[in-house]
Amino acid sequence: MKLRFIEKMRVKPTGSVYGALLGACQVHGNVELGERSAYKLFELEPENAANYVILSNIYASAGRWDYAGRIRKLMVVKGLSKDVGYACLRINLTHIDSELNLTKSEILERAIRRTKHKIMSLASTETQIQTPLMFSSNSYSMDFSIGSPSVPLTWLMDTGSNLIWTDCKTSFNPSNSSTFTKLPCTNPLCQSLPFRPTCAPDCDYTYSYVDNLTVQGVLASETFAFGSNSPVSVPGIGFGCNMRSRGLLPNAAGLAGLARGKLSLVSQLGATKFSYCLTSYGESKSSPLLLGSSAILSGSVQSTPFVTNPNRPVLYYLSLKGISVGSKLLAIDSSVFALDSDGNGGFVIDSGTTVTYLNNKGYQVMKQEFEAQVNLSVADSSATLFDLCFSLPSDQNAAVIVPELVFHFEGADMQIPGTNYFTGVSNTNLLCLAILPTDGISTLGNFQQQNMHILYDVGAEKLSFVQAQCDQV
Repeated sequence: MKLRFIEKMRVKPTGSVYGALLGACQVHGNVELGERSAYKLFELEPENAANYVILSNIYASAGRWDYAGRIRKLMVVKGLSKDVGYACLRINLTHIDSELNLTKSEILERAIRRTKHKIMSLASTETQIQTPLMFSSNSYSMDFSIGSPSVPLTWLMDTGSNLIWTDCKTSFNPSNSSTFTKLPCTNPLCQSLPFRPTCAPDCDYTYSYVDNLTVQGVLASETFAFGSNSPVSVPGIGFGCNMRSRGLLPNAAGLAGLARGKLSLVSQLGATKFSYCLTSYGESKSSPLLLGSSAILSGSVQSTPFVTNPNRPVLYYLSLKGISVGSKLLAIDSSVFALDSDGNGGFVIDSGTTVTYLNNKGYQVMKQEFEAQVNLSVADSSATLFDLCFSLPSDQNAAVIVPELVFHFEGADMQIPGTNYFTGVSNTNLLCLAILPTDGISTLGNFQQQNMHILYDVGAEKLSFVQAQCDQV
């Protein structure tokens, strides 16, 4: 009806008229009318990449990924992809404790304290899948802007969450932005929320995270801008506008979800893959996050398929088949790290969990093997955050050799560098294993991912990785 009215106007409608209609179609999830409006705009404004982006996002929100892909390809053919930029986007990541003038071991210990509650909560709630607890990550942050005029904010990168959100009371005032729009309950993004909104009248949400953070707000649409020198603006990104919160988000104004669902930043940018390469703890150099076609690995790349857990579909589960210490394949049944019939257990890769947590049955076997192979005396670890520690030799020049550690995934072997699983402890002569036991989900933490280029190929449903010097990626 609206399109027919526009077409019958005595004055020839301009691109701004069709643009307003296209924006409304994105808000309300009207695919048919959005298509017709977009193609009118393609005629009127053939060089305006934003129109192609909005139509692609309308298709993606409706689950029509093949049509969204065709629009992206059309942009490439027309030479518009360079104007959009996020088809090949690079964002710098910073560890949230990197500016505190701390040693590597002090940063690690602070991060473990933040993570421990999350792991304990996951273990205690795993048999109650209906409990609305989200996996949370809080180790690496990135900067990008929101709104018109744009407001620069710091966001935590979270591969364990599906939602992008910020605090709309203290960090971002939507009333100052000309591009802010609340999303109705009929919008496909609203229908992708894990819990049904009340719709009284807006698309409201409540997210409770396992690290004692709860946020409440409304789902909205806004323009995001990435990069500082030549910012790339992306209109119509759905995000959570928090009106109430309980708990603290460390050193950031919001959270950028990179999980597998439609609400995530990756999905809304239309990127079928992304990668990151985390520099070593304690280094001042930033870590790259690459989205889209820039996410490419080189060298001896290995790949393993993702596993889907219907109870937690947004998490990146992997199939861990076994573990080797030194040359010995440990006698651990592969079922120890597998999902059970109720969706419990399993093995997840997460950017925010600090150290790796292994199911206690498998962990104890690995611990015993390290005790047997490490040529150092086992020390009392009760005063540390770790479970297994060794006494370092009094001669500081003495070489300390630790056995290799390999995680055997389906179709791929991940060799963990020794500096990624053994660490010194501040103000002691202890060398400790930076892997801990859990009764819940086993998790590959970011400490074990240092200097490893890791690619999440969401489109191909697989994880790829290769060792790398991350400051050179």
